[in-house]
Amino acid sequence: MTAAAAPPDVAAYLDMLAAERGAAANTLAAYRRDLDDYLGFLDAGSIALDEVEAGTLRDYLAGLAARGLKTASAARRLSCIRGFHRFRYAEGLAGTDPSAPVSGPRRGRGLPKVLSVAEVDRLLAVARERVGLAGAEGGEARRAARMLCLLELLYATGLRVSELVALPRAAAATRERYLVVRGKGGRERIVPLTDVARTAMRAHVEGLAAGGPWLFPSDGESGHLTRQAFARDLKAAATAAGIRADRVSPHVLRHAFASHLLQNGADLRVVQELLGHADIATTQIYTHVLDERIKSMVRDLHPMMDGEG
Repeated sequence: MTAAAAPPDVAAYLDMLAAERGAAANTLAAYRRDLDDYLGFLDAGSIALDEVEAGTLRDYLAGLAARGLKTASAARRLSCIRGFHRFRYAEGLAGTDPSAPVSGPRRGRGLPKVLSVAEVDRLLAVARERVGLAGAEGGEARRAARMLCLLELLYATGLRVSELVALPRAAAATRERYLVVRGKGGRERIVPLTDVARTAMRAHVEGLAAGGPWLFPSDGESGHLTRQAFARDLKAAATAAGIRADRVSPHVLRHAFASHLLQNGADLRVVQELLGHADIATTQIYTHVLDERIKSMVRDLHPMMDGEG
């Protein structure tokens, strides 16, 4: 199957990876090649995407082994395909996720990219400085206030970027210390809202034109800021803060929110609720943080560890 023949779902999936995960151009190209190969297999068997079953994926994996693909490459390709099917299911483009019961070649799971507390502090500090330097009026001042508002909200709430950019303007008027957010599958959850984030929202709204339903309005088709535009501006903000742009994305800040909570003693179930994960297994990617905290506690508090390295 040629690149031009690929269904629009593929473009939407790659667009999400770029905007929410900060995937680099080389990564996106590799994912596209993997998906083209997979879709070519389906096309050869006259199998539509909505007809794919777990057995179809197992047949594809068996074919990869027969072609001599290394275990790591096969695992990477399955990861890409699984992510694609999960995306279609989460976005309502498919009724099921056929990849869920399929296990692939065993390999270690990579840890998410996470910024340190000091790095997030530096990112926020530079954003605040830019607000002060931009003055009180004009487009530059509005963009600086918007970026600070986005950063403060994202780090305070751990929202998905799609949830963040689509917040209603009414959110800025709340007097509560929380926001009620509608996430994937229409599920509502409560996320914390700091005083600093509320102040940033009010300052941002003061610079907006009257009216409009969105907290982050835009002239685009959706009417609000896009995930791609925020991801692009965030990388520029990271560079200004002395942080490599390829280490920062909206999803990385969501990871930072979760990891920093766990480092400070939050329960994994609480973090699951705050992130809006339907399954605790999704949240367990952060257990490396808990493991480090447990090791530290044992090292510092166990009487038999006194004086040991």
